[in-house]
Amino acid sequence: MTAPEPNAVTAPPVREPVARHLCTDCGVSRMEDPKACGRACQFIKPDYGRLEAKVHGRIRDPERPDELHFGPFRRMVRASLKAPRPGAQWTGITTRLAERLLERDAVDVVLTMAPDPEDRWKPVPVLVTKAEGMAQVRGMRMGYAPLLALLEPVRERGYKRVAVIGIPCQVYALRALEEELGLEKLYVIGTPCSDNTTTERFHDFLALLSDEPDTITYLEFRADYQVELRFENGQVKTIPFLKLPISKLPPDFFPLTCRTCVDYTNVLADITVGYMGGQGEQWLLVRNETGEELISLIEGEVALAEPGSAGKRQSAVTGFIANTERAAGGLPLRGMPDWVRPLVAWLMPRIGPRGLEFARARVEMKASETVLHLRRQEPRRMKSMIPDHVWKLVAPYGLAPLEGERTEGEDADAEPALQDDPPGPI
Repeated sequence: MTAPEPNAVTAPPVREPVARHLCTDCGVSRMEDPKACGRACQFIKPDYGRLEAKVHGRIRDPERPDELHFGPFRRMVRASLKAPRPGAQWTGITTRLAERLLERDAVDVVLTMAPDPEDRWKPVPVLVTKAEGMAQVRGMRMGYAPLLALLEPVRERGYKRVAVIGIPCQVYALRALEEELGLEKLYVIGTPCSDNTTTERFHDFLALLSDEPDTITYLEFRADYQVELRFENGQVKTIPFLKLPISKLPPDFFPLTCRTCVDYTNVLADITVGYMGGQGEQWLLVRNETGEELISLIEGEVALAEPGSAGKRQSAVTGFIANTERAAGGLPLRGMPDWVRPLVAWLMPRIGPRGLEFARARVEMKASETVLHLRRQEPRRMKSMIPDHVWKLVAPYGLAPLEGERTEGEDADAEPALQDDPPGPI
């Protein structure tokens, strides 16, 4: 029997973290047994094969289209709620899924992030026990947040049926510890994640984008190579990726953990809800039977379509690797002449990789970034931190393991990962 919860959304206090070298503060180091980090952290010795098999019943199959890039899945769809939810980052599919679980009494509690009362961008880990509480957690936060520390109050309050909305580093640790939690049912709704930073530094970034950064209420990196900003007065502004003031950010703006994360698409979630392959809509990867159960909760509320794919990613990824090699070596990036930027910014949404090809490009960029930054800063960790499938993703671009960078016996002569575009709208 679960304990009564007076409020729809609560933020239980958590312990201070135990210091770690590579850490995104998923919350495990704040738990009663912080040594659990050793068996839970994806930045120590990730074992995606074992956990994929446990969660999905099988590991990713490189012979199936796109599984090498995106992990195991049953189906991929473009999706949008027919009635978008106010305050949502896109149309609100992620929070609507959790809301439906609470409405149907399928779970006792949802673990997710709410905005700090003093700072709309700062994430605060919360427990949501009533469906109406999900309206308070819509939208994007930026910063580290110890979500998994709330597993202890979950246990203390007797909750046995739990849903978690998390990013990849949180979901990996959750799955690694799942068998120890004693839950009757666990639903995992995952969102993709590329690069995180502190909330304080995110405010510095916002200040580079606008003269009135405190009035920005929404920021999204879109699949059409634009960043969308919304303001309190209703104004909407878009900025092409190529015109972002990235060169003005400090070198450590994104921590090494985020620059060496190998799980952009949150492969251990039951369902991944993102944008990369959505072409203006959300992109859903239904990964297992529980994921099918989740999407069935919003049947009739959501418009679904097949993902499209267009353009070629090779040149974009090759250029990214060249710049990353220079950055990882401490060298200045090759700047594009200012007069060229508007032209390229106009061309990229039209001829650059779009839809699934855009998603494949981003995954390959993250894979190459992992290899290059670890090689430069933490070479002794490469053997344990880089799964075999990452080497397969970067092989077509001439990135191969050097001596001592790969566990003996792994398939060093893997077939290249590049694929022809599958059928889809151009």
